[in-house]
Amino acid sequence: MDRLTSMSVFVRAVDLGSFAAAADALDISAPMVGKHILFLEQRLGVRLLNRTTRRQSLTDFGKAYYDRCRSILAEVDAADGMAADQLAQPSGRLRVSMPQLFGRVCALPVLMALTKKYPGLELDLAFGDGFADLAGNGVDLAIRSLARDGGGMGNQAGVVARLLRSDDMLVCAAPSYLKKHGTPARPDALPSHQAIMFARHGHAQPWRFPQTDGSYTEYMPHHRLRLDDLSAIVDAACTGAGLAWLPRWLVSEQLQAGKLKQVLVRQPPLVYDHYAMWLQSPQMPLKTRAAIDALVASFNDGP
Repeated sequence: MDRLTSMSVFVRAVDLGSFAAAADALDISAPMVGKHILFLEQRLGVRLLNRTTRRQSLTDFGKAYYDRCRSILAEVDAADGMAADQLAQPSGRLRVSMPQLFGRVCALPVLMALTKKYPGLELDLAFGDGFADLAGNGVDLAIRSLARDGGGMGNQAGVVARLLRSDDMLVCAAPSYLKKHGTPARPDALPSHQAIMFARHGHAQPWRFPQTDGSYTEYMPHHRLRLDDLSAIVDAACTGAGLAWLPRWLVSEQLQAGKLKQVLVRQPPLVYDHYAMWLQSPQMPLKTRAAIDALVASFNDGP
């Protein structure tokens, strides 16, 4: 006899209180119910049930074995459910939090394509650069970009993270700027150049470069332009306004088109890792898994 089938019959007989009731529920004969339980008892060498003409009761071992059988059968059902999910289509509302620019440029096209593939899928997208409260805000999936500079995600108990891709920061400028002002050979030459700086609340953010000993050196180039939007910095750099320190994913098209040229190519760059983050659960919802798989597949194809 099949052991899992016999376990299922045993659990049903205990739940319903008699062999006859279990036989009716399972559409088998009462003697067959007895054979399944006898098979288990002979295999284990221990009695599971005390049975008289009027009632049946679990032995002490039978109680422990019953509990374990219920857990095993639940795991089997969950495993079968995973296979069923593979045949199902993602549906329902998917709430995603993501950085403003990276989310709009890199993640949004992937998620929009997912809605075309699965008509039953709905998107609620929130764009912001802070960490999302996954549980408090009901967020199914968060995308976050973290500099690989000794920092981290902080205390994210109960949160699972998967690396989607890694990108580096690069210094670039329009060919017209480099022709007029020259090309810096080392980071320590940056203070003598004009730069377009990313700034929040009027405070420019220094450019950071990793060193061989694991530390980081910051440089603050001379600047007259301070912008709080990276896309605007790209536009300004293309006009020849100065050097810019930007993520590669944002300027890949301008580099390929020759509108911008990378400098300091021998300098190790600051690297950013982009993660998908979600709350840990026994089984990930199909809609969340579909979104993560689509993001991973798209990001691995190139910038």
